Amino acid sequence: MNKSELIDQIALDAEISKAAAGRALDAAISAVKQALKKGDSVTLVGFGTFNVGKRAARTGRNPRTGAAIKIQSAKIPKFRPGKALKDALN
Repeated sequence: MNKSELIDQIALDAEISKAAAGRALDAAISAVKQALKKGDSVTLVGFGTFNVGKRAARTGRNPRTGAAIKIQSAKIPKFRPGKALKDALN
């Protein structure tokens, strides 16, 4: 399912226009991004939790030359599914 298919499904389930569903989805994604950017976690009960993880700096290899390169540390988004989501899949 891609974003436009998700918007279509939201519009159908919520009985709203596709434009309103698109704005609602964009607003929800934006809110999650802003919370993660601040370092907060976002918990949607029954769905899961979005949080920020840290990846340490490390040494990698250039696949063409084999030379060692330094890879900087980074913050990465993580998602942990909730029990209800796991149960729905099994």
